[in-house]
Amino acid sequence: MLRFLILLAALPTLATAGEWDASGFIGVDSRSFWQTPQFSGQSNGGELSLMVQPEIRWREGDQRITLIGFARLDGTDSERTHGDIREAYWALERDDWDLTIGLNKVYWGVTESRHLVDVINQSDLVEDIDTEDKLGQPMINLNLQRDWGLIGIYLLPGFRERTFPGVDARLRTPFVVEDDVRYRSSAEDLHTDVAIRYSHYFGDMDIGLHVFRGTSREPTLYFEGGQLIPEYEQMTQIGLDIQYTREAWLWKLETTHRNTDSDNYTALVAGFEYSFYGITESGADLGILAEWLYDNQKGLVPFDNDIFIGSRLAMNNADDSSLLAGIIFDPDTRERSFSVEAETRINDHLTAELRLRTF
Repeated sequence: MLRFLILLAALPTLATAGEWDASGFIGVDSRSFWQTPQFSGQSNGGELSLMVQPEIRWREGDQRITLIGFARLDGTDSERTHGDIREAYWALERDDWDLTIGLNKVYWGVTESRHLVDVINQSDLVEDIDTEDKLGQPMINLNLQRDWGLIGIYLLPGFRERTFPGVDARLRTPFVVEDDVRYRSSAEDLHTDVAIRYSHYFGDMDIGLHVFRGTSREPTLYFEGGQLIPEYEQMTQIGLDIQYTREAWLWKLETTHRNTDSDNYTALVAGFEYSFYGITESGADLGILAEWLYDNQKGLVPFDNDIFIGSRLAMNNADDSSLLAGIIFDPDTRERSFSVEAETRINDHLTAELRLRTF
């Protein structure tokens, strides 16, 4: 961590001129549960949680600096009370290449229900269980733009552990995940990972192909002495993501093959999204989504053979209102989970969000 603190201290000296911009948001939210808690110390929710995300950006010519922090004060879960530097990087942009150094977030993927190829950043599970919230990853990233495609090269020094809910949290495993972390690599959290990705478009088809070698972002949890111990293995992952656009159709595919210290397996998500445009006088769009999830790794796998069906409504109004609803169900066990995510702008400064999940 010392190397990144040094980087943060050096960033202001790089930006002695240029254009500065400060923004961000302050939010308050609350969780409620309609079922009785299973473990002592848990509650039905209702407590307020405060969060703040300051953002500072600087640009001059082909250089830019981005600083994004995040902090939350939670009234229920002590583990959810935390602070983090989401992004802190310097970037240089040229006509056919760009370079980024620092903490950054990189997103890969095209599917809706599960992001198999999104392997660079660690998930922040104390923020939400959907793995959409990410921690910043230390990196040196060089992108080379050519007529035949974009090549991204990633050198990832240092590893960030996955965050887990605490003992008082409702959305946790039956046994609390401890901080006594294990690594298969002797370098532990100082292991340097590497990745390379090729992306391009061919007519109506966008394609991405990547290779990643390093510490797995998904720990294996071992039950010992009444607690869960996370262990991070070394892995090699080869991944492919494809999106084909044809009129109102979006055909999507993400597939990966992983070779870890203890397993060798393949996973995929494949499906489509069909859009109905202008279904209301205001010009709202409705998308219908369907995806198949498959995973043949050993042990208890949540998405070994599952179906996702959902819909996306974009009102296309001044308040930027939208709604995404979907269900994932297992044809073999009949298990299912349902989720709804809705948001709208109240005015120029206020936004409201609603998230509902049932299992």
